[in-house]
Amino acid sequence: MMLDTNLIRADFPILRRRVGESPLAYLDSANTSQKPRQVVDAVAEHYLQHNANVARAMHLLGAEATHAFEDARGKVARFIGAPRPEEVVFTKNASEALNLVANSLGAGLKPGDEVVISVMEHHSNIVPWQLVCQRTGATLRWFDITDEGRLDLEAAERDNLINERTKIVSITAVSNVLGTHNPVALLAEKAHAVGALMVVDGSQSVPHEATDVSTMGADFLAFTSHKMLGPTGLGVLWGRYELLANMPPFLGGGEMIEVVEMERSTYAAPPHRFEAGTPPIAQAVGLGVAVDYLSRIGMDAIAEHEHELTKYALGKLTSIDGLTILGPTVAVDRGSAISFNLEGVHPHDVMQVLDSRGVAIRGGHHCARPLHKRLGHQSSTRASSYLYTTPAEIDALADALVFTRDYFAPKLKG
Repeated sequence: MMLDTNLIRADFPILRRRVGESPLAYLDSANTSQKPRQVVDAVAEHYLQHNANVARAMHLLGAEATHAFEDARGKVARFIGAPRPEEVVFTKNASEALNLVANSLGAGLKPGDEVVISVMEHHSNIVPWQLVCQRTGATLRWFDITDEGRLDLEAAERDNLINERTKIVSITAVSNVLGTHNPVALLAEKAHAVGALMVVDGSQSVPHEATDVSTMGADFLAFTSHKMLGPTGLGVLWGRYELLANMPPFLGGGEMIEVVEMERSTYAAPPHRFEAGTPPIAQAVGLGVAVDYLSRIGMDAIAEHEHELTKYALGKLTSIDGLTILGPTVAVDRGSAISFNLEGVHPHDVMQVLDSRGVAIRGGHHCARPLHKRLGHQSSTRASSYLYTTPAEIDALADALVFTRDYFAPKLKG
């Protein structure tokens, strides 16, 4: 079922922009989504009518700001099926959420322990684990991928990748480059069988499909506001409460404390233990409205819309001579981000030519350099859709790619 994109796009004034003579075709939502007027208005209204610090000011505005902030936490908790809002920690982005887990969980690692990630991870789910392993003497190991761009589960089983030394498994739910859906529940089962904890990077899954932390098997889930219609400057970490309650704080400062003495301090209960200093208040309000917007449309409807668009886009792109898709070429267990290369044309050149024709995509290694190296590509070009994307925009992408190929590499013309 395709969504009524005309009705949805009316809420996104930016989508009415033109680039020169061309209408804007925004196909960079895996990088950051556009924001509906409702979210922008909510942020503005908060600053204009309710601006105050939370959990500090005891006046009317302080009470209103605190209520709005905690109400947003509750909305996020319900959106992902969390048993209680205290399991939702606000950070400044998904990268900080993953750093929080790596540092706080990593405090208990020691030589001989192992952390397992995959070669398809975003740098935000690689570098924090590298740092904590360097600091503690633990060993970092990773899943390889198949030629199709899926986790190589057979090789992992053969190499005993998840074993009695494994303490943490941290995997992306959906690759931001390949679009691959990873078997999170299966990996969580394997991790828990050896006493390890399961961390999931949901940055490319939570905005696009229904999420229920009570059934997915994860112990921690990180995602970010700006990819799901919300403001920038806000991320989310969900964690099982009993685990959060036993973790040391990541950052120190105001509001994360219980009692401070010159000799020592005690710390607040979760989530406030992990929210040092003034939090992103207006951004949380905006995310709450974004969650309302997504819920009103329905995550299942959004997922189905994107599935149909992805199937359509893969059909268009695979028919272009000289174009190579990175990752699965069929819309099965696959997200809406599609990365590709045109033979003989650098991704930055592709991106610039497409931009001149109004098609906004991303070129580079998409913060996943090890994955590109594994695939034998220096970088790639990525197109990504969302609930407001139309088939006409996919057509504009395909036409612009043919134009680009014919301009730079006419010998590849079919």
